[in-house]
Formats: sequence, structure tokens, C-alpha cells
Amino acid sequence: MKKTVFTGSGVAIVTPFNDSGIDFDALGKLIDWQISEGTDAIIICGTTGESSTMPDSEHLSAIEFAVSHTNKRVPVIAGTGSNDTRHGVELSKEAEKLGADALLLVTPYYNKATQKGLIEHYTLFAKAVDIPLILYNVPSRTGVNILPETVHELSKIENIVAIKEASGNVAQAIKIRALCGDNMDIYSGNDDVIIPLMSIGAKGVISVLANIIPKDTHEMVKRFLDGDIAGATELQIKTFELIEALFCEVNPIPVKTALNLMGKNAGKLRLPLCEMEEKNLAKLKKALANYNLI
Repeated sequence: MKKTVFTGSGVAIVTPFNDSGIDFDALGKLIDWQISEGTDAIIICGTTGESSTMPDSEHLSAIEFAVSHTNKRVPVIAGTGSNDTRHGVELSKEAEKLGADALLLVTPYYNKATQKGLIEHYTLFAKAVDIPLILYNVPSRTGVNILPETVHELSKIENIVAIKEASGNVAQAIKIRALCGDNMDIYSGNDDVIIPLMSIGAKGVISVLANIIPKDTHEMVKRFLDGDIAGATELQIKTFELIEALFCEVNPIPVKTALNLMGKNAGKLRLPLCEMEEKNLAKLKKALANYNLI
């Protein structure tokens, strides 16, 4: 059986930007808060971190800072996926040198690889680095779905150890589990189905929600792992309004807005992401208030 990267709640952390680039002071404070609240892993430069807007130098500086600042308190997983295999492989090599504990690799986007192409793509990443790789399946954003049979084929590669399953299709996650067994860890990539996916063996979640309620997100997973299924389910249901509000516009617009409303410095959004529509902002504020966050 392959080694598990982490068990619990991993935060897909936002990147605080200012006019000069990354606000590293703000990022450090967010990382410290996450760890103090029980978060089990830091995922830097994922979709929520707006990595698609970062030039390579900035992308790698964010990874370097996260690794250094976290200082082995929890694993740091670096997003280095790309729709250009060569580019992604080079980023991955650099992230490994910088000390990332694992890599999160989103499917190629826009050019819509075939399943054969996905196998060739991820195989090259696996050959290029020695650290663990986590596949990231989010077809709503990339236009590509990693089929369970493809996940099974990739699970035969030693350092491809897990998948962040964000298809929203619980049946697909069940099929992955049925085909791969313990040879491929599953993390929920959707905050609204953390407990359903854990019921079929997921190790936890790579979470947007954890940005604003890290303690409760960690606690939800911990309760399930401790056998308190009713308590875990209670938290899943309690957070539902908040989760809906966090995805009423494209991520990470609402979650960065929420953090700023809470007095946490999440910085600016980068175009083409922009400020929220007033009706959606009102919905977000209501959900935050109902959860006693503002």
C-alpha cells in the first residue's frame, strides 16, 4: 500500500495579492492561523490560489515561502499542473527542489486531452520527480474528466498516490474506490460532499471552505475518522449554507471576499476575476453572519 500524504482537512489556501505581487506577510499569517486551527495540510498555488495568473517566478516564490514558513509543521502540497506537459514537468521539478512534500496536478485544460493523453501526460510527471503526486479532477473548470479506468491505470505508477475528486459525481468516486482499492487515496474536492466521499473511504478533503472555518472543517473530518458519523454529518449539514455562498460566483472570488470581510487579509483578486455582484455579496454576508463569522 502506498504512503498517504495526509489524512484530514487540507486547505486550498488563497494567495493574498497587493499592487507589488504576493503579500508574503499576509500569506504567512494565514498559514499560521490555518495550522493553529487544526488544518492538516497546506495546498499552495492551487485553483483557489489563482496560480493561473502567476508567472513562473512568482508561482515558485509562493511555493518556496509556503515550504519555508510552514517549516514541516504540516505537509505542503504544491499545485504545478499545466495544460502544457513540458511546462508542468519543469514547474514540478523546481517545486520538488524547493521542498514541497507532494504535488497537486490539475488535468490539462482547454486542449482537452483524451484518456490516452492523460495517461501519457501524468506518466511523464511521475518519471520527472520522486515525491508523491495527487491527480486533480475538476471537469467543470477544465473540460476534462479523468475516468475511473484511467485513474486505475495511473494508480499502477508508484508515486501517483491520490486523487482530488471534484467531479461532483459520487458514483464516479465509488468506482475509483472499487477499481483502485487502497492503491489510490481519494480526497473530496467538493466541500458539499466531504462526508459522502469519506463514507466510501476518502482520506479527507482538499477544501475551499477551510479557508474561512479551518477548525470546523478539520473537526468534521476528525469526527468521521473517530467514528462519530452523526457528529460529522451534523457539521456537513451545518456548513451547507456557507458552502453554497462560497460558490455563488466562481472560486476564489467569494472566499477571498469572505476572508476580507472577516478581517483576514486575503488581498486583491486578479483579473479576469473581479469584485462580487451585489446580490451575491448580500448572500455571502448573510451566510457569514448566520455562522457568526462577521
